[in-house]
Amino acid sequence: MKLSVGLKVANSLSLTPQLQQAIRLLQLSSLELEQEIQIQLDSNPLLEKIEDESSTESLTHLESNDTNDLTQDLNADHLPNDLPVDTDWDDVYTHQSTALASPEFEEREDNRQAHHTLKEHILEQVNLLHFSTVDKLIAYCIIDCLDDKGFLDAEIEEILLAAQHLLIEADYDEEIEHDEILVVLKHIQRLDPVGVASMNLAECLKIQLEMMDIQTAFRREALSLLQCYELLIANDLNKLLKSTGLNMSQLKEAIGLLKTLKPYPGADFESQESDYQIPDVVVNKKDNSWQVQLNPDVLPKLRINSFYSNMIRRADQSDENLYLRNQMLEAKNFIKSIDERHKTLLKVATCIVEHQRAFFEIGAEGMKPLVLRDVAEEVELHESTVSRVTTNKYMLTPRGLFELKYFFSSHVGTTSGGECSSTAIRARIKKMISVENPRKPLSDNAIAELLKEEGIDVARRTVAKYRESLHIPSSSERKVLI
Repeated sequence: MKLSVGLKVANSLSLTPQLQQAIRLLQLSSLELEQEIQIQLDSNPLLEKIEDESSTESLTHLESNDTNDLTQDLNADHLPNDLPVDTDWDDVYTHQSTALASPEFEEREDNRQAHHTLKEHILEQVNLLHFSTVDKLIAYCIIDCLDDKGFLDAEIEEILLAAQHLLIEADYDEEIEHDEILVVLKHIQRLDPVGVASMNLAECLKIQLEMMDIQTAFRREALSLLQCYELLIANDLNKLLKSTGLNMSQLKEAIGLLKTLKPYPGADFESQESDYQIPDVVVNKKDNSWQVQLNPDVLPKLRINSFYSNMIRRADQSDENLYLRNQMLEAKNFIKSIDERHKTLLKVATCIVEHQRAFFEIGAEGMKPLVLRDVAEEVELHESTVSRVTTNKYMLTPRGLFELKYFFSSHVGTTSGGECSSTAIRARIKKMISVENPRKPLSDNAIAELLKEEGIDVARRTVAKYRESLHIPSSSERKVLI
């Protein structure tokens, strides 16, 4: 076989650096995009951020006026007694009030306090008690074993071993007994919040009842209910009445008293940090039509730095000039990629709003089945591109803040041959359960029958799956006997 050299023409797909950058920017969230822009601004001198021009112009105008006034005063035939200075006397010397003069403003103490954790709150109270060194050591071990809810997350034997080990390390030749742990634990359980360091919910409620006034109505009946805690949780009304010897009225009042107690002592000390999301797209209704626009607060305003761009010479082949050319090209490509990202995001968001118009009108029950392929075909993009655009992007609507992925859902067939969104079915199930009779809650089979009457053909196990995804307990757990 003879070897020969020839030409062949073929098409191939290659990812250029510009295309790779555009794809990467497309899947970034607003916060990640802001960080990426800051990195580019720090590394590329030809890329700059457009600041508020109105404030810049007013500042420039103010500086020019001050300079002109100073120049006129210095060029005058005679100098005035008071020349303008950069600072005032009051800027350096602050007036201090004396006993004969009242202060110009009332000085207030900063009463803001840092958020205390549950363990810190208990430790402050323990340090005020007249505990011996050994008892304080036991108390520290008990507090260290508290979980976020305020319950004791360790056995008494484990606390005993930990305290004994610390005593040995501190060269204390003393043996800790089991009863000492219980005595210190009982003291801690009576601190604020009452019931902290309890083993379980029943013990926590019991301690809170014991700390109440003896004359509290139905206190004794509530304590007798906690002795049959398993029957109370199981909603076994007949056995509960027989075991406690209470009548229906007393049982109802005792349960009402239990509902006023705190089930979790550490709930008030949990951190209230919220994860705020900045919307990328804002949807508003104007003139009976839904309008989609990008959030102007997250839109970056970038441009080419004119000072450095004017330094570029076309015929200059020096290293400095080549560096400026490369930076100019990178800056232009970055601005173009940002612009393409926003155009694609706006195009996809507009398509979603057009499909889910019923959701914005009536709520989750109006959600239509929608998949990535439907949007990709309509906006003439690939499914992977639509997936990148809708990941970690949020839409602010009159009904709340939603991730773009929320508007995509699978479908279930209807008796008429149509389709119904799984999100709409979940909303319908939640609405049915919210208006049900608590004495006779709807079972999964009953909900499936009701949905079938509305034209939605869904199986019982599917209803159970949707109900569990909504964190709604089963009908037996939702049943209220009294």
